[in-house]
Amino acid sequence: MIVIVYINSEGKINENCYLIDGMLMRLPKFLSIYILENNGMRLMIDAGEAMKARKIVKKLKDFGLYPIDKLILSHSHWDHSQGVNKIKQIMKDTEIEVLASENAVKHLKNPTYMNEPYGYNSDPVEGVTPLKEGDIIDLNGLELEITNLYGHSMDSIGIIDRKNKNIIVGDVILNRLDQDAFFVPIMPPDFHENEILKSFEKLRNMKNELNSISLAHYGVWEGDGFERILNEMEELYFDVKNTIVEWYRTNPSVDVITGKYVEKFMPNSKFWNAQVMKVVIEWVIMGLKMSGEINQ
Repeated sequence: MIVIVYINSEGKINENCYLIDGMLMRLPKFLSIYILENNGMRLMIDAGEAMKARKIVKKLKDFGLYPIDKLILSHSHWDHSQGVNKIKQIMKDTEIEVLASENAVKHLKNPTYMNEPYGYNSDPVEGVTPLKEGDIIDLNGLELEITNLYGHSMDSIGIIDRKNKNIIVGDVILNRLDQDAFFVPIMPPDFHENEILKSFEKLRNMKNELNSISLAHYGVWEGDGFERILNEMEELYFDVKNTIVEWYRTNPSVDVITGKYVEKFMPNSKFWNAQVMKVVIEWVIMGLKMSGEINQ
């Protein structure tokens, strides 16, 4: 399921109605697409799958969020970027500026490297405006600051809304699927542990400037949830990584590891179980192999 999360110029969040079924292998509440609006200008963060582009545009129209003026990609993985061309094609009556990290431009033009490990394809995305650390996106008076958050990939960025004390972080920090289910962003093919630890530190240093954190997988976390994510991100990362590496040495079966993962890390989740987590655990193991944490 994809959730379109609308954040207005006062930082008010509404994610109750903007649901599109069938997103990403029908996993429950897997991906958030964020719409930021200020003085009649709208920015969308991430584009989802191409096969859901028509439904996304329909929902934008249904809820008065059409058209979109700018589209920022948090990084170049297929589940965030594959829908760009289709959305632009459907929204042919408006000019959409597509923006992404300067490091993402080459992967968007030639998407095979970033997406082949997942078994998905994306069409090349051309004409992308490159973003670098400290760039400001002016959304009709609402300033959004770009910050590099490398590690999950080397083209990952965060979008800081200092007025409303929120940061949208893509996949970099933690994928908190619900209160009782999560996974860490160790994903192929461009994962770098030393960089993700720097991103953790960068976010910790920003903690007093923020009230909320918005995850691509999944949703906006405020209050105790915000505190919990920033306080636990490094501890959970190392716990998951070290545990999976040890399990793999004992028995490399993905089914066995997934069952153990659910039992240890998310036994109380009402939606996420071994059946739906298996593909995610396969990706995590692949990321650990490609980064040299697991010997192939």
